[in-house]
Amino acid sequence: MFDKLQEVENRYEEVNGLLCQPEVVADMDRYTKLMKEMKQLTPVVEKFREYKAAKETNDDSREMMNDSSLDDDFAQMVKEEFEQSRDDMERISEELKILLLPRDPNDDKNVIIEIRGGAGGEESALFAGVLYRMYSMYAESKGFKTEVLSASETGLGGYKEISFSVTGDGAYSRFKFESGVHRVQRVPETESQGRIHTSTTTVAVLPEAEDVDIEINEKDLQIDTFRSSGAGGQHINKTSSAIRITHIPTGTVVECQDQRSQHQNKDKAMMVLRARLYDAEKAKHDAEIAGERKAQVGTGDRSERIRTYNYPQGRVSDHRINLTLYKLEQILNGDMDELIDALITADTAEKLKASNQE
Repeated sequence: MFDKLQEVENRYEEVNGLLCQPEVVADMDRYTKLMKEMKQLTPVVEKFREYKAAKETNDDSREMMNDSSLDDDFAQMVKEEFEQSRDDMERISEELKILLLPRDPNDDKNVIIEIRGGAGGEESALFAGVLYRMYSMYAESKGFKTEVLSASETGLGGYKEISFSVTGDGAYSRFKFESGVHRVQRVPETESQGRIHTSTTTVAVLPEAEDVDIEINEKDLQIDTFRSSGAGGQHINKTSSAIRITHIPTGTVVECQDQRSQHQNKDKAMMVLRARLYDAEKAKHDAEIAGERKAQVGTGDRSERIRTYNYPQGRVSDHRINLTLYKLEQILNGDMDELIDALITADTAEKLKASNQE
């Protein structure tokens, strides 16, 4: 591990030097890539230097402990310093193991979240709206920006489906474990008899793909325009501003009609299309890796039931890590950190376990 850490520190010094060179500063693409690499290397190097400082203290105090001329008080102080530095080295060593785990290359990316009603009809669509509100409030609490890309509303204020972007540094790292089937148990707003119903809503979390991530040939696209439907007044009825893009090789279809102009709708639809195609490639790649080693919380499969929201009991249960929290109202109001931190911790533990077995 320490040989690898020394390589990381050497690369850190190399990148630091490159960032000071005028020709690198002038090349914006290269400069941006190096700055991104620097950001990833920094926490590892800082922690490694912390370890080296603790080791130096440990070595010095061990040497001093062999000095028989020390008075009792000073000898005791040296012994305490030796024990403290030894404990520090053990703690930092464990922290370094976590920092050296293979990093998800998508963690820093923006995301596109797609929520679709599943089993349960109108009640499922209403819960899709509840989840959209929950994610929006959580995103706001983290300083992220959200924007609706497309939405298909129902008469009672729910969503057959809604797609929105979450923009901010590290957005994917906070939302990536939300993909899957979310189950709700409650007395429906549409039910007068007071019986508890169970319905489901599906969530897909897609890392936003950059142009370099996925290449799309314009010849592979069929682009259709149509009139927007839904609320919006006369403007919507008079113009064919809505866009439908079909990616012919895969049959992927994306619609966007929430923007004011055809151009804006096309840009947003292309963003969603890129994300979906990138996600399909990522899923294929992940499946190949999973055949050799599965070290993750859940599979990210959208057909996997991941969580239950039980209104009568006021609880939220995440089935992947057997976690139950009796704070349904707080979570639905965007207080999701405890839940998400637990998922990240469990995922890290799985990866550590897998790396130790290799």
